[in-house]
Amino acid sequence: MQANYSALSPLRFLERSAAVFPGRTAIEHGPRRYTYAEFGAEAQRLAKALAARIQPGDRVAFIAPNVPELLIAHFAVPLAGGVLVALNTRLAAHEVKYILEHSEAALLFADAELLATVDGVADLGGPAARVPVVVVPDSEAGAPATGPREEAAGVVRELYADFLAGAPDGPDLPWGVDDEQAPITLNYTSGTTGRPKGVLYSHRGAYLNALGEAHHQGFDGDTRYLWTLPMFHCNGWCTPWAVTAAAGTHVCLRAVRPEPVWAALDDGMTHLCGAPTVCSIIADAEQAHALAARGAGPLRITTAGAPPSPTIIRRLSDLGVQVVHVYGLTEVYGPYTICEYQEAWDGLPADERAAKLSRQGVGMVQAETARVVEVGTAGGLRDVPADGETLGEIVLRGNNVMLGYYKDPEATERAFAGGWFHTGDLGVMHPDGYIQLKDRAKDIVISGGENISTIEVEQAIVSHPEVLDVAVIGMPDPRWGERPVAFVVRAGTSQLTADALSGHVRGVLAGFKVPREIHFTDQLPKTSTGKTLKHELRALAAAEGAR
Repeated sequence: MQANYSALSPLRFLERSAAVFPGRTAIEHGPRRYTYAEFGAEAQRLAKALAARIQPGDRVAFIAPNVPELLIAHFAVPLAGGVLVALNTRLAAHEVKYILEHSEAALLFADAELLATVDGVADLGGPAARVPVVVVPDSEAGAPATGPREEAAGVVRELYADFLAGAPDGPDLPWGVDDEQAPITLNYTSGTTGRPKGVLYSHRGAYLNALGEAHHQGFDGDTRYLWTLPMFHCNGWCTPWAVTAAAGTHVCLRAVRPEPVWAALDDGMTHLCGAPTVCSIIADAEQAHALAARGAGPLRITTAGAPPSPTIIRRLSDLGVQVVHVYGLTEVYGPYTICEYQEAWDGLPADERAAKLSRQGVGMVQAETARVVEVGTAGGLRDVPADGETLGEIVLRGNNVMLGYYKDPEATERAFAGGWFHTGDLGVMHPDGYIQLKDRAKDIVISGGENISTIEVEQAIVSHPEVLDVAVIGMPDPRWGERPVAFVVRAGTSQLTADALSGHVRGVLAGFKVPREIHFTDQLPKTSTGKTLKHELRALAAAEGAR
């Protein structure tokens, strides 16, 4: 029997909004404005230029802040048959080199302000140095359109406008896809081995997750979405597609700085997403109180990355800001669960209500029910009691779980043991069916919404010749959610200082991964088998902080 339906793809969202709301404002970025008709036309233009340069299935990398070109690329790259690889703008050159080579990227689009990183990749040599570069200038940045290295190291570099000029004439490319399970994006996330893993998203998963985001965040035609969450992070939690599905307005920001953020909020933003640090900044600012005092429109903040402080939730609620807590991972397209509000919580004291809102919650509308299972039960998964106390591993399943790890079938098989994706996160199941995260079995520190592998940081620290042993832990931080803290054993009679060690690590890793707090100790607490007792270090760090 012939199927009477088309494959699911979020590309259809832009096709529809451009046809139904052609004159509605789709994108704002400083003085730049795009209607939905123009948004669709720009996506087609870039897609045609790409289709003339790449083969179906080729990976196309983008390293850029939240600018319109990256938003457009979320539609244009898959429209051309490619797979979008959005890179963290804070990565060091050798980290970008690894991702470019692992993904075998055919092209790299780079924001003009990030050309120093591109030049660093060229200096390192190898296949990544030969990837053609398209420079994306941005009038909001004031950065030059070209750099001093056009001819160096054999780097092929051209301007974005020149690349678009190569688009052939002809009819628009079809918005539909033949295979909804085909990859649409490839996202890289830090793993416990210190090497990032490539996570493949499908057209179907992106479509369904975007609809779930639109539903739970309440997007509609009046939505003014402020881009504080990086688009490179889990494809902005699928929000590039979700806001477009609702025909709302994307308000782009190059960086989360106080002045443009408050100017935007004063201009009537309705939604934003971000890590708990964004919530803290807003709660602490005088501008928030000023907005509340003059009755500015309601603001809805969706937060994840680390459990938000009940204190911050309560303070924002007092300002009239609605905070929605979600939980997920790169492997599940961003958010998977949401802490759905219950009317019965209205009568609770503010602290108790905020504590309930800080939990990770229940599966979103497009997701299956999350489970908490006994740790180590890979074959026959057994749920822990729903008593809010028994610790287990959180496992997830459904349409919004990754296709798998790119070029890593062994890791994919391990991750899906028993038919469910094993998050490596430890939590409890409450009697009301809401999960709560308690610890991170993967030893990942989530700081400002960005994943930091403690093993990767440990490897960078121990690469210093005067370091004998090291352990890195994550500690709660009121601004960043979590922060990395290092405990270091010096080698021999070394007098290595924290500043010198930080400088060494900064030359190896991206700046946000460098511990700001380093404790030197004579030895690390170990088990009889040599495993570091990180819970003892957490207790020690907490005591040091209290003093």
